[in-house]
Amino acid sequence: MSALRAPFFWVLLVVVGGVGLLPILTGSDGTREDVFLVLMLVILASSINIIMGYTGYVSFGHIVFFGLGGYVAFYLMLNHQVHFVAAALVGGIVSSLIAFLLGIPVLRLRGAYFALATIGINEVVRSFVTNFDPFGGATGMFFNYQVYDSYGGAKNALWFAYDAILIVALLCTITSLLIKKSKFGLGLLAIREDQDASQVLGIDPSRSKVVVYTISAFFPGLAGAIFFFKNGIIEPGPAFDLLRSIEALVMVMLGGYGTVAGPIVGAAVYEQLRAFLITNPTFSSLHLFVAGFLLLLIVLFVTNGLVGWLRQRTPQLRRYLE
Repeated sequence: MSALRAPFFWVLLVVVGGVGLLPILTGSDGTREDVFLVLMLVILASSINIIMGYTGYVSFGHIVFFGLGGYVAFYLMLNHQVHFVAAALVGGIVSSLIAFLLGIPVLRLRGAYFALATIGINEVVRSFVTNFDPFGGATGMFFNYQVYDSYGGAKNALWFAYDAILIVALLCTITSLLIKKSKFGLGLLAIREDQDASQVLGIDPSRSKVVVYTISAFFPGLAGAIFFFKNGIIEPGPAFDLLRSIEALVMVMLGGYGTVAGPIVGAAVYEQLRAFLITNPTFSSLHLFVAGFLLLLIVLFVTNGLVGWLRQRTPQLRRYLE
């Protein structure tokens, strides 16, 4: 638990908590929506970083857990009147369970084979859900506004969802920090550097990878449940949008993969850049090109991302940037 006494832990709470409190203190609906999206992206980027940054396994299809968590929670709330909190937890647990079952065979693959397998899994699940009638098939499911009466009405439900996404974002980043600073996390980093050599050190790569993959799936499952509860509608396309997963990878690389602060910085910077490009008439159709070009520049010139670059250039900040 020494990680919780490190300066970085308190900096993390102050920064994320401070930004998260802005909409609550101001009561601004616009600020709430902007910060909600950034916090959701922080969860997606941090959860991918838990598997990619610590083991080196690039999961292009991690968005599948976002969609699964959303669908399971939405189904329980719509058809069985389960409370949102309980439904979201079930959605996260189901996502983790599926990740555990998938991870046993899929994590035996390495490199590009694993990356391609994750894309295939996402597309298979999307096709299944599209043709699965209990989940609404291709048209998805939607709430009647009366569903929100239990939460004080639709307006209060929006703030309830915001509070939930803030809590999950904090829990996700704290979990990432605890993993990195633990003996288990050191084993994951050894797997990332040389999986075969890690076995000589007594590490069980198969078991460790499945465990961390299971953990990394829980948080996007929760985020999906919150996001679609807030929207009141869920469809296969937005739930399993591969582009959102790829953008989360860009955020991790931009901020610094293998660091705790990297996904937070990457999500904030990338979302601001994306918002500018989308709302600018000149560049509105180029934001995907810019994302790809940005990833290329990072891989070629700033391989450690913004946080890694700052840690290298300013040793005094290493205590405050993990």
